[in-house]
Amino acid sequence: MSSFPGRFVGKFAPFPRQEDFRIPSVLYRIEEYENLSKEGKQRLEWIKKKKQWGNVSKVCRYFGISRKTFYKWYRRYKIFGLMGLESPSKAPHKRREPEITRDQEIRIIKLRKQYIRYGPKKLAVLYERQYGEKISSWKIYRVIRKYDLYWEPVKNEGLRKKRKMAEKKKRITELREKELRGLFFQMDSKVVWCYGTRRYIFSAIEKETKIAYSRVYKSNSSSNARDFLLRLYYLVRGGFKYLHTDNGSEFMKHFQDACKQLNLEHYFSRVRTPNDHPEIERYNRTIDEEFLQMGNYIDDVETLNRNLTDWLVEYNFNRPHQSLGYATPIEILTEKLDEKVLPMSPIRALS
Repeated sequence: MSSFPGRFVGKFAPFPRQEDFRIPSVLYRIEEYENLSKEGKQRLEWIKKKKQWGNVSKVCRYFGISRKTFYKWYRRYKIFGLMGLESPSKAPHKRREPEITRDQEIRIIKLRKQYIRYGPKKLAVLYERQYGEKISSWKIYRVIRKYDLYWEPVKNEGLRKKRKMAEKKKRITELREKELRGLFFQMDSKVVWCYGTRRYIFSAIEKETKIAYSRVYKSNSSSNARDFLLRLYYLVRGGFKYLHTDNGSEFMKHFQDACKQLNLEHYFSRVRTPNDHPEIERYNRTIDEEFLQMGNYIDDVETLNRNLTDWLVEYNFNRPHQSLGYATPIEILTEKLDEKVLPMSPIRALS
């Protein structure tokens, strides 16, 4: 990664003169640059070009901006540093409070409890009919939400939690502008049906080196996903920071707790977008074609995992991979880490 100019420690006058503008020489911390918005990074490019070319007019023509715009952000950068390149918030200082009185709240609560299955619009009609004044359905909805006046409060609380968790998910698209260091694993679970029995294969593959690991479980619970993650972490000596999965429930709860304990950044695919994780999808197909369809399936989980471990040794240490120029994943991984990783056979000791 290239170096970026950093926060200047010296003191500035409140309104520096234009001819005194100089780019600070101290480097910004990489974390500050990564947290900068797309617009802020673009404005930083203006300043870098100004330092490179020494001609503001040329910079303005190159980026299609006015001199007034350039000097506006140049001044902010000079005074506030890198954070001065962020667009200031346009939110009002004083927000309008809901215009509803305590008496209205009491009346709405009473109506809602009496007609628990009616929606806000129906309640608004009843409110006007009973109390002789109009009230918006939106105000009624706010009271219902405030006091949790739902017909099925448990179900609605579960839905709200799901929506809240979905909002917090980091999507894989956020990683496109980051420079990844270390290994980056994609994970998935695959259901296998045989003789009326259902088994689950948890798998992980490294995006660049194609090093892979899999293990069979009787269910796809989040506790089993956590167990698989800990085994993978031990196998590669904790050589990764980023993790990518789909939106399955097995990658929540206990799995999320394990990610926090190991200080891993967990990213999710976009909904119904298999192209976000093509490597793990292709690996699942390889397990089907080169392991399961070759007669290796056994209903006994312990025996199946031993056979799967032997196949993984073949896959990672001996099998030529076309995407790697017919090298093996362990060769590419050794070059990337500049050291040998633990062999896969000792994983049996964790069974």
